[in-house]
Formats: sequence, C-alpha cells, structure tokens
Amino acid sequence: MTNDDGIFSKGIETLFNALSLEHEVNVVAPETEQSAIGHAITMLEPLRVNSIKRNGRFFGYALKGTPADCVKIAVSELMDQRPEIVVSGINLGANIGVDVIYSGTVSAATEAAVLGIPSIAVSIDSFAPATFSGATQFISKLVQLFGKDHLLPGGCLNVNVPNLPEEKIRGVRFTRQGTQRYLEKYDRRIDPRNHVYYWLANESVSRDDDPDSDSSALAAGYISVTPIQHDLTNYPALEILKKLKIEELRRH
Repeated sequence: MTNDDGIFSKGIETLFNALSLEHEVNVVAPETEQSAIGHAITMLEPLRVNSIKRNGRFFGYALKGTPADCVKIAVSELMDQRPEIVVSGINLGANIGVDVIYSGTVSAATEAAVLGIPSIAVSIDSFAPATFSGATQFISKLVQLFGKDHLLPGGCLNVNVPNLPEEKIRGVRFTRQGTQRYLEKYDRRIDPRNHVYYWLANESVSRDDDPDSDSSALAAGYISVTPIQHDLTNYPALEILKKLKIEELRRH
C-alpha cells in the first residue's frame, strides 16, 4: 500500500486496518503529502527511508520521496517478495477527469502497472469524509477479485467512492475517464515582507454529462471503477499520420 497524502493520513491507516485482516500488507508511503505530484520520480537526491509506528506498533516505511518512488523502492528493495497487488489510497478528494494526470495517488498505481503488477487507486469524494466504510468494504472485495492472475494482469483500476454511508451508495459503475476540467485561477497575495506570491485555487467548470463517465457516476451516488493505462498513444491520430506522404512533410 501507498498513497500521496502521506503515511500519517487517516485514509491509508483505515484501509490498512481493513486489508490486513485477510492479507499480509506492506506499507511504503511518502513521509509528507505529495498531492498533485503526478508521476515524478526522485533522481537528484538520495531517498531516505524511516520505520514508522502508529498506535504503538510498526506500521510501515516512510519515504522522503514521491508516490512513484515508493512503489519502485518497495518492489526492488524493501519487500522480500514481489507484491501480488498494489493499492494506493484512500485518497482525500476524488480523482476524476483531468485529475488522473496530476494525481500522485493514481501515478503510484500506474507505476505498479508499469512494473507488471495489478494495482488499484482509490479516492473518496471528500476532503473531510465522515466515514471510510464504503471505500474499505468495496476495496476489500475488489482486492480479492482483482488480485487473481486471470483478471487484467498488470492492469490498473481507478476507483472513486461517493462520500456517503455504505448503505446509501447506490452501486458500482464501470466507467471511462471523464472530461471534467478546472478553471485555472490564482490568488495574488502579498507576504509580510511585501513580496508578491500566487496561490493556485482551482474552480470546477463542469462535470461530464455522459452517464458512462467517472464524474457522472460519482455525482449520482455510484462507485466509479475506471480501467486506465500508461500508454498515452492517440491511436486514431496515429492512423491519420500514417496516411501522410513523407515527401510532403520534407518539403516543409
């Protein structure tokens, strides 16, 4: 398990407690919050690892690095055996639409997929959820199913859970990544030394109206499950480019 909210977040602790009832769980997570760090990896400074206790017992390893770093070093150095599955979360705040590109939570899961390990990124649609029970119950069941070799080996699922009590979640929808986007807005401020600085303050512009999208499912009270991949090739565009005559390009 890993995340981008940091090893001391409530989300990773709650999911760890649920999964460790039936599985051997190893935690390697960032030492501090790494939200919106994307798929960055650390190359210009050393990675330092510290053992962490929570509630008086060993919980896992904190890494002074990114979520993708955590997956890489867990698999190559910190675990005695290759993990059967990687779970990233529970993240505070949904990861839908363009969020998927920026999310450290999702990037940790896609790093596992790059390494050929099935993975799940899980987020809850709130930054202050009243309960994680809906997410923990669903992920516990999904791990049992998705961890089997015959189901999407090396695949990655992006899961978003409504901020609702478990009994009020309407069900599960298998969705595509939506087109929800943000209006980029910065607050211009002045610090006590009279220096200007800027603070990013995103405002959601719209949700995707397509019922097959992740944002629509989440807004309707359903758990959204989206299969994602790290292959960014635009295949329709590739076919168009293949039809171009190279001679014409050379003349320009």
